[in-house]
Amino acid sequence: MIEETIISRAIIESYLNELLESIESDVIIGGAGPSGLCAGYYLAKKGYRVVIFERALKLGGGMPGGGIMFNRIVVQEGAREMFDEFNIRNHEYEPGYFVANSLEATAALTDKALKAGARIFNLITIEDVIIRENRVSGVVINWSSVEIAKLHIDPISFSSKVVVDATGHQSEIVHIVEKKSGGKLLTPSGRVEGEKSMHADVAEQFTVENTKEAYPNLFVCGMASNAVFGGPRMGPIFGGMLLSGKKVAELVMKKL
Repeated sequence: MIEETIISRAIIESYLNELLESIESDVIIGGAGPSGLCAGYYLAKKGYRVVIFERALKLGGGMPGGGIMFNRIVVQEGAREMFDEFNIRNHEYEPGYFVANSLEATAALTDKALKAGARIFNLITIEDVIIRENRVSGVVINWSSVEIAKLHIDPISFSSKVVVDATGHQSEIVHIVEKKSGGKLLTPSGRVEGEKSMHADVAEQFTVENTKEAYPNLFVCGMASNAVFGGPRMGPIFGGMLLSGKKVAELVMKKL
């Protein structure tokens, strides 16, 4: 016999236990797109306490949609070995261009991150940050549904040693810091430089180069890195995104 109240209790208790255990962590990552999931995987794999907040229902950012809703993505030669590490099947379309199913890629990244120990909470929006002594020391969260419905509901706070902005083109966490901190970002102008028009070859390189600390204890990766430090977008080629996630994990580990 199946008892509905036991099902309810199991869901509520197991979720709340994990949420309570995540209030203090080593790293909070905003955004469970490809770069955020990669970063979470590499950090958790090394034993760091990692929490990922994703505002959407689904994970993967723009990856599941592939290009124009054709669920295929491409990576270049330099990133193909990461497909092998995540057990993502692929084939060479032309020399140096490797094609994979975007749904399989999203599922594989999610699976690896979770099994490495990263805790992922979807349907949660980071609406503010905690800044102490001119350093980011945590985030303020609320349910995404509260934001969508424009309800006046107070949020709660989670602390961490480092925060990673992996929110994509919007670079939402860095924009919050820029608006509220009163200090300058670690960019040429001290402000968000802004994303440029598509140029896949340059963008892939810049996505990795621009993956760095944007404000004390706040790092950027993926498309957020180009939006913050000023680089073009790249479209449905994802090698730079994967490499950016790996790089930011390495930078965070050095910081910690």
